[in-house]
Amino acid sequence: MRRYKPYPKYKDSGVEWLGEVPEHWDIKPLLAVSVERKVKNTGNIENNVLSLSYGKIIRRSVDTDFGLLPASFETYQIIEPGDIILRLTDLQNDQRSLRTGCAKERGIITSAYLCLRPSNSVDSRYLHYLLHAYDIQKIFYSMGGGVRQSMGFGDLRRLPVTIPVSDEQQAIAAFLDRETARIDALIEKKQRLIELLKEKRQAIITQAVTKGLDPNVPMKDSGVEWLGEVPAHWEVLPLKRLVSKIVSGTSVNAIDKPAENGELAVLKTSSVYSGNFEANENKTVVEEDLHRVSCPVVKNTLIVSRMNTPSLVGAAGYVSDDYPNIYLPDRLWMVFFDISVVPQFVHYWTMTSIYRTQVEMVCAGTSSSMQNISQGDFLGFYLAIPPKAEQGKIVERLTKQCTQICKLITTLEFSVNLLKERRAALITAAVTGQIDVRGE
Repeated sequence: MRRYKPYPKYKDSGVEWLGEVPEHWDIKPLLAVSVERKVKNTGNIENNVLSLSYGKIIRRSVDTDFGLLPASFETYQIIEPGDIILRLTDLQNDQRSLRTGCAKERGIITSAYLCLRPSNSVDSRYLHYLLHAYDIQKIFYSMGGGVRQSMGFGDLRRLPVTIPVSDEQQAIAAFLDRETARIDALIEKKQRLIELLKEKRQAIITQAVTKGLDPNVPMKDSGVEWLGEVPAHWEVLPLKRLVSKIVSGTSVNAIDKPAENGELAVLKTSSVYSGNFEANENKTVVEEDLHRVSCPVVKNTLIVSRMNTPSLVGAAGYVSDDYPNIYLPDRLWMVFFDISVVPQFVHYWTMTSIYRTQVEMVCAGTSSSMQNISQGDFLGFYLAIPPKAEQGKIVERLTKQCTQICKLITTLEFSVNLLKERRAALITAAVTGQIDVRGE
């Protein structure tokens, strides 16, 4: 921000969390610069379905989202270009989502969202950037009422907003349009590189655990459609031939904070979301349930999610150390292997599409958002397994290659986070008058 100069003079805004603002700016309640707009889609006169996603109003595919949309869109509201949309529900439980968006086209959106129409004296882009800045500063979260902490326009009517003159609003909005577009392009480029690196890692893993390291090794038909050809000296076996036992823990009451100083903890299902085991993803067991915990986490095993969303059921992580104070819940399995198996080899196999295909074939549940797999189905999954010595060599090679790729991904992700922080800080500084961008 050092390249941008401040305004010549400031005044106290009278609002603690706003602090000082440029001397010539007005502080007005939101109701003075906008009105709530409620236009029902009566008779289904509009069919362009829109959605608020990651801070943007986007078109929503009715075909893709079949089953998640209402039978009729008459309950939806019609919005117009320049309308500002706010999702002010579930403020208590969801403090990550971006909750504001500015419509660029006419369409319909759920009536659960608040629609604001800026007055003629206010640039809609400027007001959206300002409310977006409030959103990323978490201003809305301290304002909600009720069990779910939801709000309507009545709760926001007196929200103080900073209002410069019209020309200045337009200059700020144009500056932010330009600068955020530049930052977004950099973020998109880095995120694409991250995806390419992940694809490369996936290809390396799949090649190694299904074809081996020697490109000239004789091959044979595996006899399993989704396996294809495998090295001739490898065995094609169901997982039950490699597993010595599977255990699961107990559902106990716990506080949602990681255990400290030897406290007893129970793993969260998120401990394997990334495809690796993350021991810090745990909850502290409450005192009255300490006697109920079972199955401490031990090394050289796989932790597998037996029940989760469709994309995460079957997710697995390799445990490299003992954790005597961390226990399994009932939704996670701990898989022990025969001495002929290098557990990390099977872990790498769980990262392949060959494993995911088998999970998707058998997972089931009463809800489309929550699926489970049975031990019987899991143990019936097929894989090609080389001799133990070769498993070890494959694991050694993959660990080295994946570590290098993961370092590059981590560096890029850190860079993306810095860019996102800069974007947020730039918007906040511009719309609250911390920097003067009129000549930029």
